[in-house]
Amino acid sequence: MRVERAMAMLAALMANLHRDPQKVPTPYSWKDFALHEDEEGPISLEDAMATWA
Repeated sequence: MRVERAMAMLAALMANLHRDPQKVPTPYSWKDFALHEDEEGPISLEDAMATWA
């Protein structure tokens, strides 16, 4: 996940450098490019075991 986050930061940097403020008024965030980043955080053991069955 660290590699994905680092690459997402670089992608956001490059996208913001070449962003047209008229077309895209808000700057990109690294989370826009991190495809596997979930904002929910870790799940409980019981929830994980329920998905395994």
